[in-house]
Amino acid sequence: MSDQEYKENEMEKDIPNQEVESENIEGVNDLAEDSENAENEPVESENELLKAEVEKERNNFLRLFAEFENYKKRTSKERIELFSTANKELMTVLLPILDDFERGLKEIEKSSDDALMQGMQLIYNKFKNTLSQKGLKEMEVKQGDTFDAEIHEAITQIPAPSKKLKGKIIDTVEKGYKLGETIIRYPKVVLGN
Repeated sequence: MSDQEYKENEMEKDIPNQEVESENIEGVNDLAEDSENAENEPVESENELLKAEVEKERNNFLRLFAEFENYKKRTSKERIELFSTANKELMTVLLPILDDFERGLKEIEKSSDDALMQGMQLIYNKFKNTLSQKGLKEMEVKQGDTFDAEIHEAITQIPAPSKKLKGKIIDTVEKGYKLGETIIRYPKVVLGN
């Protein structure tokens, strides 16, 4: 056998092997497709599970975020209220001093010493302005105002000097004060009967 014949003979032997190999490759491809289809089903259900889990975590996050926003609003509101009423105790202690100051000024008015009156008036105005800057406001109560148990404190009742003043405020014994919008001392009033 010549070299050429030998090669042709070998090639003929290889041809059936190549056919077998191509059949094997096609079988492997079929198996791969089957396994891909089998894998796609769990992957799709796994994707759906992951999407559901992501949606659940998203909802939890939104709820937590909303709770945090409410917490921030609540604490800022409490902080504002605390600042507005932080001086409440101090103001309550200073109110009798303010009353004494006003009584003292009335007594000094009776004397003829103008220099003393001007000096005391300056100190009183400075004291009252300082308290006003800290949020203290005087509650205005006039004779003839309607009595309101929510904002007035009735001390006594006296016979009304006129029919118009029956059931109305006749006199204010002690002034009332607010700190911001909170009443820290109710005005003490006398009612007409």
